[in-house]
Amino acid sequence: MINVEESKQLFSLLSSDQRSFDDVMADFISNFPSSLRFRICSALATLLEDKPMLFPHQRLYAFCIIYQAYSSQQPSENPFISLFVDAASDEVGPTYERALILQLLGSSSNGSNKEAFKQPAADYIKGFDSSANLQALPTREQLQEQFCRKAPLEPYKCLFKDASVTNVIPDPDVPFQCDASSAEFDLQPGAKPKIGSGNRDEAITGLLENLSIEGIEPMWIRPLPPRLPIQDGELVWLSPDNNHELLWDYSMCADTSRGAAVRDLIAKALKGPLAPTQQEQVLVELEKDSKLVYHCGLTPRKLPELVENNPLIAVEVLIKLMNSPDIADYFTVLVNMDMSLHSMEVVNRLTTAVDLPTEFVHMYITNCISSCENIKDKYMQNRLVRLVCVFLQSLIRNKIINVQDLFIEVQAFCIEFSRIREAAGLFRLLKTLE
Repeated sequence: MINVEESKQLFSLLSSDQRSFDDVMADFISNFPSSLRFRICSALATLLEDKPMLFPHQRLYAFCIIYQAYSSQQPSENPFISLFVDAASDEVGPTYERALILQLLGSSSNGSNKEAFKQPAADYIKGFDSSANLQALPTREQLQEQFCRKAPLEPYKCLFKDASVTNVIPDPDVPFQCDASSAEFDLQPGAKPKIGSGNRDEAITGLLENLSIEGIEPMWIRPLPPRLPIQDGELVWLSPDNNHELLWDYSMCADTSRGAAVRDLIAKALKGPLAPTQQEQVLVELEKDSKLVYHCGLTPRKLPELVENNPLIAVEVLIKLMNSPDIADYFTVLVNMDMSLHSMEVVNRLTTAVDLPTEFVHMYITNCISSCENIKDKYMQNRLVRLVCVFLQSLIRNKIINVQDLFIEVQAFCIEFSRIREAAGLFRLLKTLE
């Protein structure tokens, strides 16, 4: 994570117990660029999780450095806020350490925060009154509610994090806050093992140089895959075969004027009625080549314009498109378009020319009846009702629909508009088929 020089420089900041907290935090900001601060704070956080690794004054400096690295942000936005909360609410931990963390987070009501950071760590620990500050320490739940509710997501997550162990493995035989002035190792029978300051410093600087966010991961064995045997035609690209046969494009000189003429006429048919000669030309060209219907420029969205302006051409086009996969889209548009004389003419001609889906015919009849009931203009209503009645009589007499499937709906329609002669005639026809 950090190189040798950076680890030594960082450890020197932690070891200077006679320097004030403000001086240590200022030196950290001036000596380490912002690009390194997350990695340095991650290394310090790993050391802080194992309490015997650092002396009390080193731990205080480490917390100050982690806080100072993100002092421009809100405390809850610090990626290491959970470390502060855990240490500040640790009832087993020293009170002076918890009080300093609360002063860093700004949650202490003591007005001498700034004065506390102007003194060295050793003087702070020596002059700290634990009995006066013990009552003001908040609980873990209070700190989590204040800081961890809006804490950001973990900035880095290794894929093998669950399969790895931490870089620092605590030794159960090493007590908390080892005596730095003792001998390097005390191996007398029954004596507690102690670590000397020289070995401690070397161990910590070595850890700082080799710590990683991922931790110590297991070795994943990745054997080299075996080489496959070379096939005969595998290296054919080294000596390509240039004996190619020419393929003639027979459509290159084909006459495309008919398709262009039909496209132009269909474009005009969408805007207004065509002259009889133009209509005849379109019908003749479509009869000669049924595939022209796929290249004439007509889409389901444009179908209502063609139906209203040139219903005969619309009928012929829809007949040619019956085997097209898009015919369902055309039927959907035809059902949902506004009811008119031309739309009913198109549907009526289609029913006698091809086999239409029963669902489409029933849906169109329902739409016609609904349109007649919802129109407000009485004159237009009477006119549309007459058209619908004539249309339904034609379908019933030609046995296009089974009237029993729509008997109740059509009968109610006839009763509602019984004042109109055509509706009364349709009602009598229903009675004969009942």
